[in-house]
Amino acid sequence: MLYIANSHGKGRGVYTDNRIERDTVIEECPVLEIPHEEVELLELTMLNNYYFAWGKDQKQAALALGLGSIYNHSYTPNAIYRPRESEQVIEFVAIRKILANEEITINYNGSPNDQSPLWGSDEIPWLK
Repeated sequence: MLYIANSHGKGRGVYTDNRIERDTVIEECPVLEIPHEEVELLELTMLNNYYFAWGKDQKQAALALGLGSIYNHSYTPNAIYRPRESEQVIEFVAIRKILANEEITINYNGSPNDQSPLWGSDEIPWLK
């Protein structure tokens, strides 16, 4: 049902080859939890653009396995992500109907309505 394809100006993105109805769980991704003291090291690598803030205080990090770290950002997303920390999983859920061959996007700020600038948005051309 899910596949990776080029997303104009964003690199790779996650797409669906089937229609997905609202409130459908798209994917449950196990995560690799990264302790707070290692996050700074992670920021020195290319993985800096692929991890989620994690933990009660959001000072840890989690790298989503499966397709979880490939979903692109949008300020008008069609999906959300829900951390399930006790299960070491991130769940991706449709917030509206997603059509076949449409890219699945999330708002990296967490809330689909959060229009705050993203970290490093000055460095990411497609966010300007």
